[in-house]
Amino acid sequence: MGCYRAAMFRKIDDSILVAPQIAVADLAEAAALGVTLVINNRPDEEEAGQPAGDSIAAAAAAAGLGYTAIPVTHAGFSHAQVEAMCAALEGANGPVLAYCRSGTRSTYLWALARAKLGDHPAVLTEKAEAAGYDLRAIRPMLDALHGA
Repeated sequence: MGCYRAAMFRKIDDSILVAPQIAVADLAEAAALGVTLVINNRPDEEEAGQPAGDSIAAAAAAAGLGYTAIPVTHAGFSHAQVEAMCAALEGANGPVLAYCRSGTRSTYLWALARAKLGDHPAVLTEKAEAAGYDLRAIRPMLDALHGA
């Protein structure tokens, strides 16, 4: 498993890292790792004390990184969120760092987007497992999006 800073950033493949909630101070490290875009999958005020998306966006800009917010609640994933993630991943000019509370929603949304873009669910599952994430809960959705 590719891990950075005590497993803060988990490398799924060369195009994506996922993480639990990041702090403003983490953006310099992300930039040093070659990240070009930060995707925030966490709604603001989900938990007391979490950094606001605006502060992460400002820190990303200061570090020369792009930033987009695609918040996902525990209610699940919408077509619009999957489409937004597809667009973000396809528009990135290098590796992406996606984060949420634990990294799971970011990994799920990445996998759903990649399945929609044509990646095989078995390959996505293998990559996610190598980074410590289990996609079994969304495998039927991955299969449907992939057309399997």
